[in-house]
Amino acid sequence: MKAGLSQSVRLGQELKINPRLYQAMDMLYMPLLDLQQQLKQELLVNPFLELADDGDDDAEADETEDAADTTGIADAANPDRLEPISGQDDTDKWDTILQDGFEPEGATREERDEREHFEPTPIATHDLGDHLRDQIQLLDLTPRQLLLADEFVGSIGDDGYLTASLDEIRDGINSMVTQAAEKEGRDNVPLPLYRDDEVTQMLVVIQALEPAGIGACNLRECLLLQLRDAGHDALPSRLVRDHFDDLIAHRWAEIARQVGCTPADAQAAADAVAKLNPKPGRLQSSGPDNYVVPDLIVEKIDGEYLVFINDGNLPRLRLSRSYRDLARNRKTLDAEQKEFIASKLNAAQWLIQAIEQRRQTVLKVMHFIVNRQRDFFEKGIQFLKPLTLREVADTIGMHESTVSRVTNDKYAQTPRGMLPLKFFFSSGLATVDGEDVSARGIKATIETLVADEDTKNPLTDQAIVALLERDGIQIARRTVAKYRDQLGVLSARMRKRV
Repeated sequence: MKAGLSQSVRLGQELKINPRLYQAMDMLYMPLLDLQQQLKQELLVNPFLELADDGDDDAEADETEDAADTTGIADAANPDRLEPISGQDDTDKWDTILQDGFEPEGATREERDEREHFEPTPIATHDLGDHLRDQIQLLDLTPRQLLLADEFVGSIGDDGYLTASLDEIRDGINSMVTQAAEKEGRDNVPLPLYRDDEVTQMLVVIQALEPAGIGACNLRECLLLQLRDAGHDALPSRLVRDHFDDLIAHRWAEIARQVGCTPADAQAAADAVAKLNPKPGRLQSSGPDNYVVPDLIVEKIDGEYLVFINDGNLPRLRLSRSYRDLARNRKTLDAEQKEFIASKLNAAQWLIQAIEQRRQTVLKVMHFIVNRQRDFFEKGIQFLKPLTLREVADTIGMHESTVSRVTNDKYAQTPRGMLPLKFFFSSGLATVDGEDVSARGIKATIETLVADEDTKNPLTDQAIVALLERDGIQIARRTVAKYRDQLGVLSARMRKRV
């Protein structure tokens, strides 16, 4: 068959989501600070939106009253293309999406792919390399040494360790010298290449910088540098230098026999080593500043837990009165002006409706969480109940994906502290009386048991299983070991004190 291009007509049905519903979906997903920026952006691009004054209690009533007066503009502009400004159609679409999810099976995503996504703009920060270069500039070094020092700084990772060997650093700086000589036409004369002794001496200079332990090649060297800087006695340094494997394995009796001290002295020296920082570079490494503003506030008033939306800093939007007056004067508008007014008016009213729908949806989800987790607010984390997104969705009549978006990256200020909404969701285990207990609550119980144990006779995983079963919690030993690892708690042998 001959290859070529052809045209054909095909009739079919396809599910599509209105782009405004994608906007509503994004608004539901946004935490408070992102939503605030989004609304400020909408104020700039849509002239039909303006900030409502705090005293305008009748703003919503005015918008409803004037909706009927301005609906004719949309119809006159292009009734086949524009959405209705307000009415049951948009409300039905919104309710359907909340109940069935924003991505029904078979729906296309061209609209989502075409939307613009804005990344946060990075700002200049003072990182570990800057911190080291500032110290190097204060040293009495020659230009040749400064160049080598800068090569060392470039080979230090965020954790403070050298990411290249001394040979690689020497070869790298010498390669740079050779390339510079070739550009200047001096490759036929003897080059001032760096020697091994220069690289070794510069390593000593770099390792004397702050924070202590910087420029180490491995963990043992990093700990030795910190011990030297702190002026500890000889025993901790000797354990790290000569008995590092036994130190990691907590073999106190073996260390005491080889060193000639008591096991208690060996363990005391190990305690001094444990206080050191295994990744000293992290003290100066720059990271993103994450500011958390609670989206919700939970307060106990007169014995009841009440939920409030923390939207006091959100711009209060309303339809611009001046532009609504302009929209009423239809006789002075041409077709293009009517189309522009209709599109902007539709977008403004849809945005105001979406903000209110977001508010009601978030409140509905949080009210259920507070009612379900009342024992947690009253008694503590051990009484946190297991909860899943599916359970919330089925109870409040929404899709699971909607609940997931509501709880994503959102925080609540509660009597138990600032908590992410995802904190309240966890799997559960059954008790002997048929009730369920949260996995997060079990972890808190394990942590408490370990904190109160006899350090000379620490609890084994099987002993923790027995204590939990005494409280009616059925759990396997391997599950206890898994939870213990997640909490960063060592095994019983490693926790034992002599």
